[in-house]
Amino acid sequence: MTSIVPFLWFDHQAADAMDFYVDLFEDARVINVSKGGDDGPVFSVTFVIGDQVFQALNGGPHYKLNPATSWMVTCTSQEEIDRLWSALSQGGEPMQCGWITDRFGVTWQIVPDVLFSYLGNSDPGVASRVQAAMMKMTKFEISGLEQAALGE
Repeated sequence: MTSIVPFLWFDHQAADAMDFYVDLFEDARVINVSKGGDDGPVFSVTFVIGDQVFQALNGGPHYKLNPATSWMVTCTSQEEIDRLWSALSQGGEPMQCGWITDRFGVTWQIVPDVLFSYLGNSDPGVASRVQAAMMKMTKFEISGLEQAALGE
């Protein structure tokens, strides 16, 4: 079976980013840290969040990460959204509709799992109201989406 591993290019922060993500997500762990020689700086890292393996490289300033690629995290509670949002926003840049670029340049979408059932609702009024409410939010608030779905 083919595996797909996201590959992240950093200037020099691969290990710092990995450590931050492994601390942030309960189901994350370090797989490997490769250095340039015995005493050299970190060259690449491999880590896992959930079932997803990530590879990161300290490749220098040639390329920059941007929001054209983002990692979506579906959350089951407002507490989970708040915790992730708080951590990722430290030195990061919040954007519309639950998107946030962290201090390392990686863009995340912190999304409540209930959003998809609302947007796919068979009642077009529900989907329309929730979409309109969503477009006004930076960090998602589940209660606001629920109120929009109910027409309140």
